Amino acid sequence: MGFRDLLNKMVWLNKFKMEESLKGYKSSEVHCIEYIERNVDCNVTKLAEHFYMTRGAISKLTKKLIKKGIIESYQKSDNKKEIYFRLTEQGKAVYKIHEGLHNEFQERDKAVFEQVTDEQFDIMISFAENYNRHLDAEIKKQGIILSQNKLE
Repeated sequence: MGFRDLLNKMVWLNKFKMEESLKGYKSSEVHCIEYIERNVDCNVTKLAEHFYMTRGAISKLTKKLIKKGIIESYQKSDNKKEIYFRLTEQGKAVYKIHEGLHNEFQERDKAVFEQVTDEQFDIMISFAENYNRHLDAEIKKQGIILSQNKLE
């Protein structure tokens, strides 16, 4: 419960500034923009896997972003079948605003993190990695169950 409270407080504190600075963009759109900027050759499949969304939902999202002029699609000369996405100049501007806000929030919270020892940090990272692996295994199990249910 403590971790959930912590995350909820961070989201609540950051929400107003994010919404004000990124008016006209939904959280899912901004995070999609961020992922595309940080990863090479993003396609619908990569985005769907990363965000745990269906390919159909990602297709809708990317079409909205293309219509807004935030991303553009492209194909590689050696693979005309696959469609990839990259940010436009307008998309890069949105990304920079989002990154600036994250930097501002990190600066705000810096005093807390400066007090954390290397040992404490390593323990927290280890816990987060272990919990992440556990959740990945649970998601994989659910995927198997879901695919089995579809067969029945």
